[in-house]
Amino acid sequence: MELDPFVLSRIQFAANISFHILFPSITIGLCWFLLFFRIQYLRSGDKSWEYAYFSWVKIFALTFALGVVSGITMSFQFGTNWPGFMERVGNIAGPLLGYEVLTAFFMEASFLGIMLFGKDKVSDRVHMIATFLVAIGTTFSAFWILSLNSWMQTPVGYEIRDGVFFATDWWAIVFNPSFPYRMTHMLIASLLTSAFMIAGISAWRVLKSSDGPSTWLLLRVSLISAALLTPLQIFVGDLHGLNTLEHQPAKIAAMEAIWETEKGAPFTLIGLPNEETRTTDYAIKIPKAASLVLTHEIDGELPGLDQFEGEHPPVALVFWSFRVMVGMGCLMLLISWIGCYQLWRRKTLGKTYLMALAPMGFSGWIAVLAGWWVTEIGRQPWVVYGVLRAKDVVANHPPAVLVGSLTGYLALYGFLLVAYIGALNYLSSKAPRSAVLVHEYGLNSSDTDSRPATQEQK
Repeated sequence: MELDPFVLSRIQFAANISFHILFPSITIGLCWFLLFFRIQYLRSGDKSWEYAYFSWVKIFALTFALGVVSGITMSFQFGTNWPGFMERVGNIAGPLLGYEVLTAFFMEASFLGIMLFGKDKVSDRVHMIATFLVAIGTTFSAFWILSLNSWMQTPVGYEIRDGVFFATDWWAIVFNPSFPYRMTHMLIASLLTSAFMIAGISAWRVLKSSDGPSTWLLLRVSLISAALLTPLQIFVGDLHGLNTLEHQPAKIAAMEAIWETEKGAPFTLIGLPNEETRTTDYAIKIPKAASLVLTHEIDGELPGLDQFEGEHPPVALVFWSFRVMVGMGCLMLLISWIGCYQLWRRKTLGKTYLMALAPMGFSGWIAVLAGWWVTEIGRQPWVVYGVLRAKDVVANHPPAVLVGSLTGYLALYGFLLVAYIGALNYLSSKAPRSAVLVHEYGLNSSDTDSRPATQEQK
């Protein structure tokens, strides 16, 4: 692959957006968990809920900070690497990004201070309201960003004059055909990512004997949430797939490696897509399954890549990203249901299960990354689907300059990611404040039921 400015700029932006999405995928969902903990504390007066809140609000703040700074860097690249994008699409993208700052970021940043430092300065009710407003802010932020991204996938409500996009119907632009599915899919994905991170770190605490009453409370809440949300996400994903087939059939053809238009298309479990021979080598297929899933008809017709010559994405990347996403989703469903079953039947979690659950703390990241690669790579070669090509908006920088900046970005992202995971490990290794409940308040019945697992793992 020739390292021309276009390729290097794509790699640089891909690295940036891949790093950035890791953190909003946590903060969007985690804040709603924090709100739930706060409400439960006000309702019950149980200190374990309060300790659960304050143990995770620190992680929320750290994650929020990294999400902000990586998002700013991504905005810079619109000007440095992709100036043609804002020149052509700025009349639509600019207001949507501006609304995100005005209605979401300011709210998040303002009330986050109360969440972190206001416990002893405001009432518990005001503190809960601040948490609610931050949760609303993170959701509004996702709303505007996903509205823009969805419009780039399914553009409507615009006209082009002299190569420049102008809005003709803002309602249609914001609520474009793919937005409801993409928004719902991302919100559930964020809740799942947060649930598994809470569960994974809590399991790690138990294995390292640094758990307390709130640790087990967090395990129960996160596993039950994951068990309920995962099948819902599968259902929403199915609806999203039907919408994608309608509006972006080339993406679907790449996801399934369907080379020729056919009825009763099989679903390829695994295989090696070969664009030169236009075949999928070593494929293991389920007959007619792709048509059944995507059209809900066993002999439904699916368009093949032959209909999109020169206008379809790289097949192998989209094909495998989709399977990683689906595979991880199935694993998340299995792990969460096994955990809920153990809690229901045994009132505890075995050491073997906890050892399997701990690394699942980052499973949401893998699924979200794979899903976004399907979304973004699957849109290629378009930046605005079917209307504006990515090659038409890239800056023509010298390759040496781009290689230098890319190297710097990758080094910085690697350092920050290692530091973030190290911070999580440090926080999970400390004895939690909830441990004092054993002495100060005693354990309630639910906590007592959970303790045998602590003894089991010793």
